[in-house]
Amino acid sequence: MILYFGNKLSTHGYTPTMIEQLLPDLEKRYTIISASAKLNPLLRLMEMIWVFIKNINHVKLILIDTYSTNSFYYTCVLAVMSSLFSKPYCPILHGGGLPNRLASSPRLSRFIFGKSFINISPSIYLKQIFEREVFTILHIPNFIEVLNYPMTIRKKFRPRILWVRSFHKIYNPVLAIYVLEKLLKRWNDTELCMVGPDKDGSMKDVIRLAKELNITNHLKITGKVKRKDWIELSKKYDIFINTSQVDNHPVTLLEIMALGLPIVTTNVGGIPFIIKNKKNGLLVNSNNAEEMADRISMLISGEIDGKLITRNARKEILELDKNKVIKKWYSLVDSFINSDSN
Repeated sequence: MILYFGNKLSTHGYTPTMIEQLLPDLEKRYTIISASAKLNPLLRLMEMIWVFIKNINHVKLILIDTYSTNSFYYTCVLAVMSSLFSKPYCPILHGGGLPNRLASSPRLSRFIFGKSFINISPSIYLKQIFEREVFTILHIPNFIEVLNYPMTIRKKFRPRILWVRSFHKIYNPVLAIYVLEKLLKRWNDTELCMVGPDKDGSMKDVIRLAKELNITNHLKITGKVKRKDWIELSKKYDIFINTSQVDNHPVTLLEIMALGLPIVTTNVGGIPFIIKNKKNGLLVNSNNAEEMADRISMLISGEIDGKLITRNARKEILELDKNKVIKKWYSLVDSFINSDSN
């Protein structure tokens, strides 16, 4: 039996997490018990502890989605319990803020990541950082089901801008508004569509700033929508922007690469390990609205070949198709089960 702990919150309007994407395929091959879908953080932790205790005598491996935010402490509790019961556990590393967590909580980090069976990173970025700390780590990238993301071929690129993330300060959504303001000075028919749930009140900040700049007529905010709906919506837009201040290996970028929108993104965290400047996307400095607007304008004017960028991106994303990546998960779990039985 395998225990898998993570935030299963998509039924509450949140973006599906790794645990929700992996479980259906892992369950085809292994017996898995997972937790938790509780919205309240304390109740979620309590359910994780209960599931752990209830199944401890039968479990062979424990997988733990690990974040740098408050959810980090779920991993702390589960790592301590796993060690007490001599059960092997594997933190699955998410979020570009984990390097800061290593620095701010060094002793706790050494315990969690040093005593694990292995640490799993979806990004080369985190893998390199954890290797410098002498933690054992394996790279298994995030994935998408490419067939669910049909590529739209665009003959030209209009000032129709799409942004898809959660409204949270680490994703810097207000930067998108400043970019919109600057683009309107060059292209008065510019439109920006922002898709995603409000996590920390940042959506209100975005709306307030748009009103102050008198550009609300050029802004559309959908809030949280189902994946299939924003995929359909993406056909109406021609350029995607990512404004993050902190990032790791965002699935959203993989989805956009498959759909055929050229990406203009901040050069932070694990992003440059995904996006190669002027090859499969465009990189700009963090929190620089002028530079981002310039790169978008180059795509619109044709100074930068957006068609070539989108073709390259689509070609590269085929290597991150679910059917290829899931085999790496099977290989990991099988190798553990086989070694444990010897």
